Amino acid sequence: QVRLVESGGGLVQAGGSLRLSCTATGSAFAISMGWYRQAPGNQRELVTTISRGGSTNYSDAAKGRFTISRDKAKNAVWLQMNSLKPEDTAVYYCYAHLMALHERDYWGQGTQVTVSS
Repeated sequence: QVRLVESGGGLVQAGGSLRLSCTATGSAFAISMGWYRQAPGNQRELVTTISRGGSTNYSDAAKGRFTISRDKAKNAVWLQMNSLKPEDTAVYYCYAHLMALHERDYWGQGTQVTVSS
């Protein structure tokens, strides 16, 4: 059974940094992976994605401050978040488009990131 296991959220002061990790367990082929976030009262929104070929896509809010990286062999992805702002406070969800028994989207359980001012 394929699952996305996340870690790394927490509480940080504005201007600080956090690093989120996500690994897809089970036998699967990662086509793309990334991160979304959802703040209270808001819809889930894209933060960043990375394709198997290494192409990246960032939201305007993430550009210049966040960096996605991945290990294809381990089906793992990381999100380095620097210069955090209070408006970055949200639940961050790992996302993966995987080929396992079927090709489909998978989501992690979410990890809380809170940035205090």
